[in-house]
Amino acid sequence: MEKSITLNLKNAGKFVSFEEIVALAQQSIRHLDNLNNGTGAGNDFLGWLSLPDDILTQLDDIGKAAERLRSLSDTTVVIGIGGSYLGARAVIEGLSHSFMPALKQKHHEVIFAGQNICEDYMSELIDLLDERNYSIVVISKSGTTTEPAIAFRILKNHLEKKTGKAGCAERIIAITDRKRGALKKMADLNGYETFVIPDDIGGRYSVLTPVGLLPVALAGFDIRQLVKGAKSMEEQTRHNRNAATNPALLYASARNLIMQTGRTIEIMAGFTPRLHFLAEWWKQLYGESEGKEGKGLFPASVDFTTDLHSLGQYIQEGRRILFETIISVENPRKKVIIPHEIDDSDQLNYIAGKRLSEVNINAELGTTLAHNDGGVPIITISVPELTEYHIGQLIYFFEIACAISGYILDVNPFDQPGVEAYKTNMFALLNKPGFEKESEKIRERLKL
Repeated sequence: MEKSITLNLKNAGKFVSFEEIVALAQQSIRHLDNLNNGTGAGNDFLGWLSLPDDILTQLDDIGKAAERLRSLSDTTVVIGIGGSYLGARAVIEGLSHSFMPALKQKHHEVIFAGQNICEDYMSELIDLLDERNYSIVVISKSGTTTEPAIAFRILKNHLEKKTGKAGCAERIIAITDRKRGALKKMADLNGYETFVIPDDIGGRYSVLTPVGLLPVALAGFDIRQLVKGAKSMEEQTRHNRNAATNPALLYASARNLIMQTGRTIEIMAGFTPRLHFLAEWWKQLYGESEGKEGKGLFPASVDFTTDLHSLGQYIQEGRRILFETIISVENPRKKVIIPHEIDDSDQLNYIAGKRLSEVNINAELGTTLAHNDGGVPIITISVPELTEYHIGQLIYFFEIACAISGYILDVNPFDQPGVEAYKTNMFALLNKPGFEKESEKIRERLKL
């Protein structure tokens, strides 16, 4: 039986007691019930709750599609933004060899585009793709979201020039709406293979749909183990009405109680660079779900020990407006031993013969003690190792805890009305048809 991730709240205890956390968790069982009964805000976007079971019938088709693209190409460009790329990238980066491209071993590389509108990024990507035999996975429910739509137009044109129209169509998979939208229409017209983004699942909760699973399969990882891990966490959380043993209820309650002490910034910290994009996905999940109506914690992230040499000073002694959630990975993949040196000029012989992971673990423990003594509440999530199974657990854990936390805040954790504001201004400035009135107002403002 696989070991599970675990939640440790002892280093939050000086700031909010475990009894207080359990009490709020007990009150929050009603929010869990609202999720399961579909009676809370945003109840038309709850398809992710049962995904670990619902997606099983699609895994074979996703695997076959991945193998087809892998047989045709050595690289796939995944085009998407927000939830259409962050989850997949979090899983792939969490599982990948840090330097695999440099090792030039035979593998299929997954590259991301459509998450920005930077001309340098796109031109440099094209330079790379000129030398690659590549395919495209384009992810967009509407097909008109600006960043991925631009990237797809440019790269589709580039790929057609390399392979011809028929060859291009064979190398493109679209993940989009079941029936409508520009991308669905384009896919039908050109004969692209398609997968569906379910109507009842929002982008940031879509990792366990084809949106996340196809890129992960393309990168060569086991999507069945990812889903199995998510299923195990569903079993621990979704129908567990024991407040003291449900980690999602406890995490949601702890972070909200800590916020009430004036700490309005939650920093996710990891002691391996492979967690960087898991934190980026987590930031979108919580920032977009809770940041509305003047409410919510601000989600930030750091990579330790690297950022201890930049942000460590502020975390230790700056304004007491933050707390940390540390993702602690117990077992590294491979052993690296620190060698002994006769002259000991760098004064490291006191740790000679130790594994590098032992030093890292003690850096983590030392950081936790120092920050806690400096007035920083700390929540620790321990992960046995970074495998598909345990990352699947983390994904489902953070998703269900986020939904509960949003309900504690009394916001709808499944909408994102504020995301549209910048788009309206951008469309007006670019003279998009239908935005003439907004264009006049904005240009007048810019004169001031």
